[in-house]
Amino acid sequence: MGDQYFYSLEGPLDSLPVERQMRIANLNGFGELVRKSFGADPRLILEHHGIDPRTVRDPDAYIDCKALVDVLEYCSSAFNDSLFGLRLAQLQEPDVYGCVTALCRASSSVREALQNFVTYIPVVHSPVAVLELVEGKEVAELRWHPRTDVGTNSQANYQGTLLNLKLLRQVAGRDFRLNYVNLANDARQKDIHEIENRLGGQLHARATCNAIAFPASLLDQPVASANRLLFRLLGGYLERVKSTSRTTIVERVEDYVRGSLSSGNCTIERCAKKLGTSVRTLQANLSEHALRFSDIVERQRIDLARGYLEKNQMTLDEVALMLGYSEQSSFGRAFKRWTGHTPQRFRRNLDI
Repeated sequence: MGDQYFYSLEGPLDSLPVERQMRIANLNGFGELVRKSFGADPRLILEHHGIDPRTVRDPDAYIDCKALVDVLEYCSSAFNDSLFGLRLAQLQEPDVYGCVTALCRASSSVREALQNFVTYIPVVHSPVAVLELVEGKEVAELRWHPRTDVGTNSQANYQGTLLNLKLLRQVAGRDFRLNYVNLANDARQKDIHEIENRLGGQLHARATCNAIAFPASLLDQPVASANRLLFRLLGGYLERVKSTSRTTIVERVEDYVRGSLSSGNCTIERCAKKLGTSVRTLQANLSEHALRFSDIVERQRIDLARGYLEKNQMTLDEVALMLGYSEQSSFGRAFKRWTGHTPQRFRRNLDI
């Protein structure tokens, strides 16, 4: 192998949420629940709260946390359903949390899984979330609360509690036992019995923070789905992403472009939706840095093309596809314009 990398990436595969954003995957199943259970049009509800309904199709897109919280609270009020967030979570799986869930399942122990959950949810799912694993002699608690004020968020708390419980049950397996649940919600007395039935344990309402308590001995329990190869690959990637802190608008667009070029659908419209903004706002933000979206696309293509050609592990057709070109000839003309050489000549010069 010499000095060649066995496996490497040029940078993050996608942009990250910033400040008050979160992945729109938290709305998975929303349309189905609203249509089938309440006979309403979910698109109108989303649009009323400034969310483009088309964005919901991409679980990795980002929206404003407050908008999502307001959607859930609105539905609870409009449909006279004080447990709307809980019902939504029943239709969902912990995969709402994306690659962090995969990392937890690949962990060797429940403690390792929860430590990674606490560490990486704020990085790739929502920076608003503050999580903590508190270990006592007999009882351990997974605690969480929002970093910033998002207003009344009872329904989001119900949703998060059930999703977190589902994740705990997946990684701990059949031995998982719930001691109690603390909720910051002021739950109605008549709802407590139903909430406890759905959660599977005792509820303490009006707590200072949200928490799921379980026997501390479970932390040393092995995870049945543990996979060290996946854990090292995914964990290593997330740690690098966490350490780079790429949160400026230019960096986030660069990360989007890098991850989208090979799809052939790398457009400013898709980028704006992904970042939870409008095309006009994105253009204005980039212009403040004397950049256009097309400038970033070309710069990323140049950097990636050089890297692919230097490693000499892909055919020119494969390189062209990775850069979003449908034909090698189009890539060849662009590369010669960038460097003054054809891709073939560039590779030959490396061997001299």
